[in-house]
Amino acid sequence: EKGYETGEHAPGLKLGGCGAYKAAHHIIKTHAKVWHSYNNTWRREQRGMVGISLTSGWGEPVDPHSQTDRDAAERYIQFHLGWFANPIYRGDYPEVMKNYVGRKSAQQGLGTSRLPTFSVQEKTYIKGTSDFLGIGHFTTRYVLQKSFPFLQVSSYHTDHDLAELVDPNWPAPGPKWLYSVPWGFRRLLNFIKTQYGNPLIYVTENGMSETVQCPQLCDEGRIQYLKGYINEILKALNDGVNVRGYTAWSLLDKFEWNKGFSERFGLYHIDFKNKNKPRYPKASVDYYKKIISANGFPNPREVMS
Repeated sequence: EKGYETGEHAPGLKLGGCGAYKAAHHIIKTHAKVWHSYNNTWRREQRGMVGISLTSGWGEPVDPHSQTDRDAAERYIQFHLGWFANPIYRGDYPEVMKNYVGRKSAQQGLGTSRLPTFSVQEKTYIKGTSDFLGIGHFTTRYVLQKSFPFLQVSSYHTDHDLAELVDPNWPAPGPKWLYSVPWGFRRLLNFIKTQYGNPLIYVTENGMSETVQCPQLCDEGRIQYLKGYINEILKALNDGVNVRGYTAWSLLDKFEWNKGFSERFGLYHIDFKNKNKPRYPKASVDYYKKIISANGFPNPREVMS
């Protein structure tokens, strides 16, 4: 969407209303081709797994008693995660995406929907092409219905007729888009379990960045974020969600899309101004080491002998 619709990211194309959908369509079809290629050629010998990693926030209805808000929150998830996961696990784009994009395309006077369609053969070929689901997750939004006026030029952002809100009390330790809302992760994982037949899940990205660097590398916000989100994964495991692994994002500060080096996701601080790029552990390193060595939360009452 940022690469082919708004042009914010590389390759910087502004193909409003259809660019993101076309790009995604090709990604899904090529993913399936790679999966089949591995399945037919290498799987018997190597016994490896091929999956896809999808990044999605969680959408929570502003008013959980309002059917309109619940429907809007469902659309939020389907237009993010379902866009890719539904074809791979269920054989086609989510019905709500087909309905909304189809209707808005018709209002624009287009003969066909801006959302491409899969042939019957493609649906069969794509369905089931994931041995595991990789999940990148960072934050949550409250969602409510918002009807956009009829626009001659529609976009991915106006197609789903919803508005995203945040709670000002949510911790926002870094960039404007990333609020720490751990409970949203458990809900997202349970949604995946219900929606896609409890697939094997690897959490491939989860973490936060800080934009203002503490000179003592005291990233207390990251420690609280990791603690909260890992605890919600633990609850999801107890719910029966099939999470097999977790990756904190990220090991090192690095180049972050169009934000360059200004957003720092790393457990290790990198001095980018130094030619040798030395690495310094932030406080979260010590905390995360304790979690992974205990394979769980350390018992605060346990005395080291």
